[in-house]
Amino acid sequence: MTDRELINIAREAMVNAYVPYSRFPVGAALECEDGTVVTGSTVENAALGASICAERAAICNASSKGYRKFRKIAIAANSKNYYYPCGECRQVLNEFAPNLEVLSVRVDGRYVSYKLADLFPQPYTNELA
Repeated sequence: MTDRELINIAREAMVNAYVPYSRFPVGAALECEDGTVVTGSTVENAALGASICAERAAICNASSKGYRKFRKIAIAANSKNYYYPCGECRQVLNEFAPNLEVLSVRVDGRYVSYKLADLFPQPYTNELA
């Protein structure tokens, strides 16, 4: 799958975000190792700690379908700036795919690509426990 195809799926997922408080929709498209794409979108809650980011929604969606290995994630936000996963999302993504490619997409469709390890160089792992 091309970066642009994955980005378009993430932008479509952004439309489904439930964001009555921040009004900041985010969508994610997660490419599994076998080429399957699973999406997620932000779901907010009045109890902010109960909210879930699009990236973690995609991981939970994929995991619940039995997928555990991932190649790439596109994250699209309605922002003029590039959008990056929060620390909690970086930790969850790292659990499954420390070498994941992360595509950060602006509202105008421009994007940048990073390796998760570059965005999250010192993850917590079970080897540290």
